[in-house]
Amino acid sequence: MNATHIFDRLWSDYIRENPNAGKIHDLFVKSGNRVVNDHIAFRTFNDPRTSLEVIAKPFQNLGYRECGSYHFQDKKLRAKHYELSGEKEAPRVFISELLLEEFSRELQDIVRENLDRVPKETLTDPELIFAGSLFSNPQHGVYQRLREESEYAAWLYVFGFRANHFTVSVNHLETLHSLEEVNEFLKRNGYELNASGGEIKGNPGQLLEQSSTLADRVEVDFTDGRFRIPACYYEFARRYPDGDGNLFSGFVAGSADKIFESTDYRS
Repeated sequence: MNATHIFDRLWSDYIRENPNAGKIHDLFVKSGNRVVNDHIAFRTFNDPRTSLEVIAKPFQNLGYRECGSYHFQDKKLRAKHYELSGEKEAPRVFISELLLEEFSRELQDIVRENLDRVPKETLTDPELIFAGSLFSNPQHGVYQRLREESEYAAWLYVFGFRANHFTVSVNHLETLHSLEEVNEFLKRNGYELNASGGEIKGNPGQLLEQSSTLADRVEVDFTDGRFRIPACYYEFARRYPDGDGNLFSGFVAGSADKIFESTDYRS
């Protein structure tokens, strides 16, 4: 697999799950913009079969290298981001994992018992990043139980291994020159933004500003009924130059913490 193939395939899967992202992308293009992807993100569990390092492997095989690590104490996550050297517009890859040992024994058992039922060849397949949900016959009762401890765990239980979000690089837009303009453009077109921590997370002093839509709600067939729950979302990022004049290339943990909440359940 080459990088273009991977990202095109992930995008196709992503807009099937999150059709509003495709519509927003087209709105930008119709308004005279070239849309460049700043980064994509994955979620996983820190079980050795599905760890952050396992998800990173296909990208490392393409030449991506680790460029930053992050810890989210309240959400009990760790994360790393990866970049492809020599390719200015290659998307960054941000991968986070849930620290299972920091949760209740019940949550740990739910995750590990479900992983135990997944065929080994599925977990070792290089195409795991395209697999989506690995857990057949999900139960809404289990989803709700996981939500009590972690919205992240509940989301991952249902949607699994896919790009959790793509991100528009505001720096590359031709007709919208700030994140404030982008947010107003989105709201004028009927899209609701994640307001946790404010519509804009971060500031020029931190060299990164981010905003995001709230995740699309999709119908999911659980064994105990059909329910609408949040799926994926679209993010927007503006980067600022550091003291040497180079655009900041990493992430701000405090801002990312609030971006995670784009997939939180809303009644």
